[in-house]
Amino acid sequence: MSDTTDPATETFVAHRNLLFTVAYEMLGSAADAEDVLQETWLRWIKVDLEHVRDQRAYLVRITTRQSLNRLRSLKRRKEAYLGPWLPEPLLTAPDVAEDIELAESMSMALMLVLETLSPTERAVFVLREAFDVSYGEIAAAVGKSPAAVHQIAHRARQHVDARRPRQVVSPSETRAALEAFRLAVETRDLQGLLNVLAPDVVLVGDGGGVKQAALRPVTGAERVARMFFGGLSKVEGTLTAELSMVNGNPALLVRLDGQIDGIMAICVEDARITGLYYVRNPEKLTRVETETPLTLR
Repeated sequence: MSDTTDPATETFVAHRNLLFTVAYEMLGSAADAEDVLQETWLRWIKVDLEHVRDQRAYLVRITTRQSLNRLRSLKRRKEAYLGPWLPEPLLTAPDVAEDIELAESMSMALMLVLETLSPTERAVFVLREAFDVSYGEIAAAVGKSPAAVHQIAHRARQHVDARRPRQVVSPSETRAALEAFRLAVETRDLQGLLNVLAPDVVLVGDGGGVKQAALRPVTGAERVARMFFGGLSKVEGTLTAELSMVNGNPALLVRLDGQIDGIMAICVEDARITGLYYVRNPEKLTRVETETPLTLR
């Protein structure tokens, strides 16, 4: 992209984080979101800005349409994926967590729920719930009437509400559960681990067929605890875990002999962990070391 300060560039740069986040929430892939931004930029520089009344809305419209196009190819890739598929972890700055609605919509737990929506439902839900885009603007972005978008939004919200976590948990509560989890694992404290895991906790691992991970979700506190301690007994090297902000929420950045092994995100309800999401696929961890955490500004 050019370093000049022409109006098109200035506007695009000013809204870049917003556009990236829209694409990321629709796709669950930071790499694909970057590609969508490049496609958006190439279309944006051909637009006659004198005929654009709301430049932010126009950019969101382009980004949404490009994301919808890319969702088709992503669906084929996910169908051929080995084992569970998890969103690509995204490092975020603390200011993202301050926006409660955005942080929840970016969480691993909710993004997995969004995977069950149709592409249009997902676009409408993300634009309306996370970014408060008007029905008229969403209609222009997805090629539907405002009345149809209103119905789609209602249907998508009902679908998500039936599957999303019952509570919105503060970062401090998530951090406390993570610390208890980390301490129990580090000290091989089985009872301590069982105390922080909900009885029906679900562990989802994503190795992408490259790193070892369970090929299907593991359910139940005792089974999950056994898997963790059994796996740790086979590790050759030194494992460390540090707190980080991922997808707007506290998570653990796990290293093996100093190299990133994975990202562990969690879902918490009533101070206990109901969901564990461990991304080990190396292709989904490259940005963790190289990219600046996403901010709202």
